[in-house]
Amino acid sequence: MKAQNVPLGDKEYLNPQEAIKYWNLSNRKFYAFLKEGPYSFIAYYGQRKLILRAAFDKYLLDNPSVKEKLANGKGTNKKGLEA
Repeated sequence: MKAQNVPLGDKEYLNPQEAIKYWNLSNRKFYAFLKEGPYSFIAYYGQRKLILRAAFDKYLLDNPSVKEKLANGKGTNKKGLEA
């Protein structure tokens, strides 16, 4: 089984894009949040940041306001209307 075929919920480590998809987070807000670090749920592989899935799950459970702050809102069009 290739790594691409493993469900995100089964992976121990997620790259930021996978984390955004898995937790339905805002791209912009999540990357800004990561810059505020350091966090205990981040591991580094060279220069790459990896999110420890179980540790970040626990962090979100312990800090529910963070999940709300990072949540991906409803899409809007150029006029600010819901898509």
